[in-house]
Amino acid sequence: MSAELLQSPLHARHVALGAKFAAFGGWDMPLEYAGGGVLREHAAVRESAGVFDVSHLGKARVRGAGAAAFVDSCLTNDLGRITPGKAQYTLCCDSGGGVVDDLIAYLFGDDHVFLIPNAANTAEVVRRLTEAAPAGVTVTGEHRSHAVLAVQGPRSAEILGELGLPAGHGYMSFVTAAFAGTELVVCRTGYTGEHGYELVVPADGAPAVWDAVIAAGVRPCGLGARDTLRTEMGYPLHGQELSLDISPVQAGAGWAVGWNKPEFWGREALIAEKAAGPRRRLRGLELTGRGIPRGHMAVYAGDRRIGETTSGTFSPTKKSGIALALIDTAPGLADGDLVEIDIRGRRTEARLVKPPFVSPSVR
Repeated sequence: MSAELLQSPLHARHVALGAKFAAFGGWDMPLEYAGGGVLREHAAVRESAGVFDVSHLGKARVRGAGAAAFVDSCLTNDLGRITPGKAQYTLCCDSGGGVVDDLIAYLFGDDHVFLIPNAANTAEVVRRLTEAAPAGVTVTGEHRSHAVLAVQGPRSAEILGELGLPAGHGYMSFVTAAFAGTELVVCRTGYTGEHGYELVVPADGAPAVWDAVIAAGVRPCGLGARDTLRTEMGYPLHGQELSLDISPVQAGAGWAVGWNKPEFWGREALIAEKAAGPRRRLRGLELTGRGIPRGHMAVYAGDRRIGETTSGTFSPTKKSGIALALIDTAPGLADGDLVEIDIRGRRTEARLVKPPFVSPSVR
């Protein structure tokens, strides 16, 4: 593994648990663990609880008079819809409406917003915000200062309660708490579709929190299960379902755009695209037979190529192959219609469906 890859504050814990590692966003992160594997880790989250180290996620802090108003003028979602103590999914777009990154904004107050972007895009998000920040507003990258642990699954609230951590707050809200002498933030968010929490912990306090969660009987889970879980929910991954070439309108993320806001990056381009109608949209595909689709596979309606998969996997819950795909809007295909995916040179039948592929329990 390249020495240039960054490591989580919990790297030694993962090695001790027999983790298999993979490069992700410039970080050396656990893909799966010995004695588990993707299928068992996936099942633990759907049926009980699992914990993910997602410390590769970026962290940045915006502070100063008018910090929240500044962030609101840059990112797509309407920060005015939420109050302090709430978090919001939002997008950082370029002037053409392409997605630089999707991220979570934690609103602490009018003068304080904490951002969690994706690992590979953190520096670019911080750069853009820093260059645009008015006098009195500071943007600070804190990527290495914090770990992020995601405790996900139907037993997650019970387990946090047993550890003395808050668990009764509502979806997309957060509270601060103390654990083992460390102050952390507990947010009701996640990337699995299950009831769950993300714990933002100072890096030096992360091992104690991880050890306590594991000792409570929670299965450690790697990024392999995280990907199967998020794909079952139809959640986008930047670089696959969102990118500088894939707008929020095309990706079905228009709900994360404050269309009535007077200002945000990419506003004019996105309003024009919404009015005209996008040339393609993100759709779900479920195989009717055997096969496992992956990203960048051609999708056909008869002899006509109508799109390409962005993500694909075997769904442990559905016991079938599933995929997300950008499909041309021109053919006018409806959910339930049959198409074909070219899986390594073999046309495989699939049905258009509206994600999620499984019923969410996130709230």
